[in-house]
Amino acid sequence: MSMGRTREKQAPLWVAAPSLPRSPGHRFYGKLNELLRENGFDRAMEAACAKYFEADGTAGRPSIPPGLYFRMLLVGFFEGIESERGLEWRCSDSLSLREFLGLLPGETVPDHSTLSKMRKRLGSEVFEAMFVFVLGVVHRSGLLQGKVMGVDSTYLRADASMKAIVRRETGEVYADYIKRLAKEEGIENPTVEDARRLDRKRKGKKTSNKDWKSATDEDARITKLKDGRTRLAYKSEHVVDMSSGVVVAAEVYSGDQADPATMAQSLEQARTNVEQAKSGKDCDSDDEPPPEGGSSDAQAERTVIEVVADKGYHKAELLLSLKESGYRTYVPERSQPVRKWVDKGWDMQQAFYGNRSRVRRPKGRALQRKRGEFIERTFAHTCETGGMRRVRVRGRENVRKRYLAHVAALNLGLVLRQILGAGTPRGMAAARKGSALAILVIWAAMVALVRSTPRRLARFPRAVWEGMRPGHVRGVGLAIGGA
Repeated sequence: MSMGRTREKQAPLWVAAPSLPRSPGHRFYGKLNELLRENGFDRAMEAACAKYFEADGTAGRPSIPPGLYFRMLLVGFFEGIESERGLEWRCSDSLSLREFLGLLPGETVPDHSTLSKMRKRLGSEVFEAMFVFVLGVVHRSGLLQGKVMGVDSTYLRADASMKAIVRRETGEVYADYIKRLAKEEGIENPTVEDARRLDRKRKGKKTSNKDWKSATDEDARITKLKDGRTRLAYKSEHVVDMSSGVVVAAEVYSGDQADPATMAQSLEQARTNVEQAKSGKDCDSDDEPPPEGGSSDAQAERTVIEVVADKGYHKAELLLSLKESGYRTYVPERSQPVRKWVDKGWDMQQAFYGNRSRVRRPKGRALQRKRGEFIERTFAHTCETGGMRRVRVRGRENVRKRYLAHVAALNLGLVLRQILGAGTPRGMAAARKGSALAILVIWAAMVALVRSTPRRLARFPRAVWEGMRPGHVRGVGLAIGGA
């Protein structure tokens, strides 16, 4: 056989369809596509997006199918891709992802600008409908209970730099502001290094959202992180079903909003999502009349939901509000030596001390341990391995759209974990490697046992074997095992 050599090639003018490269198939994405088709994903998304487009054949070129667009967003979570440019490149590069998107060999992957236009055209309620649709799939899989909820929050770094902040009143850039201060200190022509040195050493330094804003993303807020760094960020808050780890609500707020200020809104959104998922209704069905014989005051008919959170959410006013809304709280207290109840009311004291009593019970301590496991896991999957710690879109509404799609993909991963044993393609690959390693370990142990058997048998004298009766076989076997 002669050796093949690299030569200049001329692309053929015509290529037969059977000669085009085809995907060998991907078990994870194939099962995900099957799950979406069984639940009518494409038709549901087309119905949710219908009001944002003209009727078929009446105006302009048709858009990309909504099912294709949302599938690409799901790929963003499963592949850990944060940007729309990255989504376009990854889907174009992979034959299995092209098959998952439903593209024929001659069709191209939608451009990143097409994804951006689609995101801007569709309203937030479409992404909410997609999130509730996935919750319905989770509910039909038996993973959604909605009786015990855990709440926690984390930060999302905005696509904006602290170097680009400007004064709200004058629009003065931060660098120019520092240079002006340097001139006031007596430095005639301050260099960049002089300005940095002055900025580090000056007393009373304070960069507040009241005085400063981002010139590129006005919705982002200056936020101090736990490690002491200051960044422009948003706050994401998860409400998690503590029975299975399903995220029933994922809200995005300004980075300067405190946890007690947003908890009630997130819980109400979670309650609405669970009710719609269990009833099979989408987000556009709010205008339907109540059932016959039902009360218009749905608050009184709601079941009590238990809520678990960390001490950052502890506030007496919030505990009272949640109690009146039908929630039973398990929120540990902050360290505070003396509490004053002047003009607070007896109801607030009851809510406060009732919460304290529940937290100190064995059930309360068990829920706190479970909270740390279930909720932190959702943030790790969404923000770290899912690629949403640093968002690549600007504006709170756009960030919320991308984040809802990411968390919906996380919930789909929980369903696939039930079916396949893994919730992501990388998890499935790691599971296969782990299974192969386990087989090798078992095989090595068996080989070692077989090789050591003659040495164990040699410990017994020949007289033992010659005088052994059939009834003694079991006892000798146990003796060999002990040896």
